[in-house]
Amino acid sequence: MTQKPLTASLFAFALASPVFAQSEPAQDMQQEDHSQHMASTETQSAETPSADTQSAEAQPAETDHSQHITPVETPPAGMDHSQHMQSPETQPAEMDHSQHMAPAAAPPAEMDHSQHMTPAETPPAAADHGAMQHETPDGTSLPALRDPHAYSDGYDFGPIPRPMLADEHAFGYLLFDKFEIVNTEDDDQIGAYDLYGWWGRDINRIVIKSEGEGTRHELHDARTELHWGHAFTAFWNTQLGVRYDTGEAKDKAWLAAGIQGLAPYWFEIDVTAYVDDDSRAALRVDVEYELLFTQKLILQPVIEADFYSKADAERAIGSGLSGIEAGLRLRYEIKREFAPYIGVVWSKAFGGTEDYLKAAGENTSETNAVAGIRFWF
Repeated sequence: MTQKPLTASLFAFALASPVFAQSEPAQDMQQEDHSQHMASTETQSAETPSADTQSAEAQPAETDHSQHITPVETPPAGMDHSQHMQSPETQPAEMDHSQHMAPAAAPPAEMDHSQHMTPAETPPAAADHGAMQHETPDGTSLPALRDPHAYSDGYDFGPIPRPMLADEHAFGYLLFDKFEIVNTEDDDQIGAYDLYGWWGRDINRIVIKSEGEGTRHELHDARTELHWGHAFTAFWNTQLGVRYDTGEAKDKAWLAAGIQGLAPYWFEIDVTAYVDDDSRAALRVDVEYELLFTQKLILQPVIEADFYSKADAERAIGSGLSGIEAGLRLRYEIKREFAPYIGVVWSKAFGGTEDYLKAAGENTSETNAVAGIRFWF
């Protein structure tokens, strides 16, 4: 009579436990485990004496449900999960990590790195690089490596003339930078020209410069220069030669020396110094620039200045800054070699030259329109 109430009480307590509150799929998964729980309880009830049964009735709280969720919280003691969740904070005492960073912190003493950079720093004394540069693979000595015939095995061009390289050829160039008609403020028309040419090779050339102006029947003023040009850099040449002046005044010869080239930002500069037989020195500065609106439409500003150390009354030239001429010419290149242009030129005399012009009743400052053609070949 005592076992029936105990069985009923345990069954009712099991139904009230949280295990039976799970969802239907979970209850099915746990069904086998709960059946064992009930079987073990009933078996224990059958075999335990009445005194134990009374103890079970008096202390129902001793029923241990702590293992129902044990698989999630703490795995069974028989399965060792101690290595699965090892954290960096608490590593097992028997695992020694002291050597994990040892190679970077302190290399083993027996590893010798002193020879790693030796081939680049100090080549072995036995390596003879002189022999490497002066012997062929078969051991034949080549005493003159720069000899162009050293590898030809004695063969040359024979009766065929040796071909000439590009820098061994002589070329020529002639540019009429100005070939124009000047319409003065007095409604006079004056012809003017400015040419530049050279003939020779890349390094050494013969250079000719000439400019002048005059009417149809008379040459007012002209100068012609002949130079030896020598390239001392990629963009600059030195020039040494003579200058000869002709025109209405007495002819005059000068020694000339100068420099010509292309400055940064594409400014073309020509500076020449002169000395005549009267120990009179002169300096001429010419600066040009080309502004491309298109590949064919080009604006060319030009400025020229002349300086003299002594006055020359015969040529109406004063000492110091004699005059400045500035011009703007807009050309259209029908071809690279041929371009018509129009422009305007302003000129002004200074110092003693201005006084000479005033005394002769001539203008000391003028602004003239010009039109002409620029061509080269």
